Amino acid sequence: MSFKIDKQTLTDLAIFGTGKNQSVYEIFNRTHSRGGARLLEEMFQYPLSEIDAIESRSKAIAYYMDSRMPFPFRGAIFDAIEFYLNNTDSRTQLMAQDNTLGRKVKNIMGSDTDYTWIHNGIVGCLEMLNTLNDFLDSGGEASDQNVKKANDELKTLLANEKWSWYRQEKGKKKVNYEQAVKYDKVFRFEERGKLFKMMYNIYLMDVYITVGEVARERNFVFAKALPAGENVLKMKGVFHPFLKKPVGNTINVDKNSNVIFLTGANMAGKSTFMKSFTIALFLAHAGFPVPAEEMVFSVRNGMFTTINLPDNLSMGYSHFYAEVLRVKKVAQHLCQTENLVVVFDELFRGTNVKDAYDATLAVTEAFAGIPDCLFMISTHIIEVGQVLKERCKNIRFVYLPTVMEGSVPRYTYQLTEGITNDRHGMIIINNEKIIEIINGEGGTL
Repeated sequence: MSFKIDKQTLTDLAIFGTGKNQSVYEIFNRTHSRGGARLLEEMFQYPLSEIDAIESRSKAIAYYMDSRMPFPFRGAIFDAIEFYLNNTDSRTQLMAQDNTLGRKVKNIMGSDTDYTWIHNGIVGCLEMLNTLNDFLDSGGEASDQNVKKANDELKTLLANEKWSWYRQEKGKKKVNYEQAVKYDKVFRFEERGKLFKMMYNIYLMDVYITVGEVARERNFVFAKALPAGENVLKMKGVFHPFLKKPVGNTINVDKNSNVIFLTGANMAGKSTFMKSFTIALFLAHAGFPVPAEEMVFSVRNGMFTTINLPDNLSMGYSHFYAEVLRVKKVAQHLCQTENLVVVFDELFRGTNVKDAYDATLAVTEAFAGIPDCLFMISTHIIEVGQVLKERCKNIRFVYLPTVMEGSVPRYTYQLTEGITNDRHGMIIINNEKIIEIINGEGGTL
């Protein structure tokens, strides 16, 4: 089963950027090849939901991270190789009888563009084969079984009698036309599929080396995956990867506390914590290192968040109706799939306080009746929490406190057990002298 995630969740977590904002993908997008970048993006688009696959990827990345191995290839050669191999029109195949005086003159003048891209592709293939041979000869046997398996496959592909002559061309930037005819036939028309298999494993190595470098630089750690049925989550020092000076938080969840009820004043850090929490879960399911000190998690089948839900004016939806439709969509997924993670930031903020109270209470209580999933709900309506304490035994109540220093609020960004009654909206409004400005008592642009 694939890990379920939707566009709203990817947007909430800023997994992929829009060009203006930071993205989680950009943190890791430092691959040395375009093929590696494509593979990295695919891993972000399709997180894993099987414990074996998650552990295999994590161990492979950890191997390269610990080895501090640099990527041994020149990334630029792969563009030339891919362009070359993807053109299999037989009319472009080099033929010995085509080596005419006219072609030689065009080649000397640099105007034989058709031959140039073929030649560049051939030279790129030769460089890739020789670099791979040097890499496999220089290192010992990999300690990670998946890396060893990939290296063994590369050795098998490299030991192809049809291109056993590649060592003779090591270091050359040019080959003569007669050699190019021979090499083109093998590379592009006989053994093309094997070259693509080789490049896939090299691109995979590129991703793992790059991700390992990022993890080492940023002090990310590898999460320990547990079977889905255990319904466990332990995060120590989890933090948001975009922040320069993040505050880490610790939270533990099990089957007896699978609903997290989060409260806190405006600006106390609720949304940031929810994003830290879900980004770590997302990366863990991709098999990637996470921004935390430690993490243990039961593997899930998907995740749905609602943190930055927009109106849908083109459909005529108000913000409240957009919220209702979002809750409905998530509820339908809950009926179809087990072991989901669901996160809602300020349920039903788009309606009046009475309806928001009733709806938040009803929906959270219904969520509490689904023991195999994990929920996090934040709200300003703290009265809901008091009722839920009496009705539900599997809800964990946490809040982000505000410390008042005179009339100025200071935010600790540290989770605390319980429900807060912090309400400092009017204090902030008064501190900014908004009423005085409206009354014409000061304040200019």
